Amino acid sequence: MLEFLGTTDFWQIISAFIFLIAIIDPFGNIPITISMEENGTTIHPVRVCIYSFIILCAFLLMGDIVMKIFGIKPEYFAIAGGFVIFLMALEMLLDIVIFKPSDLGASGDLVPLAFPMYAGPGAFTAMLSLTTDYAVINLLIAIGLCMVFLFAVLAGTHWIIRYLKPVSLYIIRKFFGVVVLAIAVQLMFGNLIKVLHPSEDVKATAPVIATTHVDAVSGNVEGISF
Repeated sequence: MLEFLGTTDFWQIISAFIFLIAIIDPFGNIPITISMEENGTTIHPVRVCIYSFIILCAFLLMGDIVMKIFGIKPEYFAIAGGFVIFLMALEMLLDIVIFKPSDLGASGDLVPLAFPMYAGPGAFTAMLSLTTDYAVINLLIAIGLCMVFLFAVLAGTHWIIRYLKPVSLYIIRKFFGVVVLAIAVQLMFGNLIKVLHPSEDVKATAPVIATTHVDAVSGNVEGISF
């Protein structure tokens, strides 16, 4: 347990938090939540966040088992996930629709808010992609922080609409789009290097052992490293 907690890293938590917030996109989904409320749907921010937290944590902890069942290596999934996230970033930056929303014929806190809006395929892909470089404990903490942030946005939706102009929300969405794009490129090319040159990781981490060799004839000492 102590070893598990000892892997916490502040910068990993902050990085994963920003990435997940960009994927979940609570500001970009504000118009959707407003429209749902106007159509008579009651939204409970606490329930939405609890459902989303449970779904994301379950997928984070069970995702590795799923990949093993299908025989998929984390690096390959990260490359594929990075490509999907890359397309999502293009949606945010170019205001185009690549992934068409599904009409599930249901509404409420669990569906479609928690799933698939906030804890949907994009978030699932992001979680499994990040597991190749991030410790699980850091991702769990980042998910918790995301839910706190999501609760604040959902609870203050009407206040945000009142005090933030549409252009402000537009700029925020574009900023997060650039962040998502950069992380997607890093995921794809970083893991592509691991796949194409797997031996480089071993060489980088292998300790250098130095020994000395004494020439019996001349008495010279030669350093040998291998």
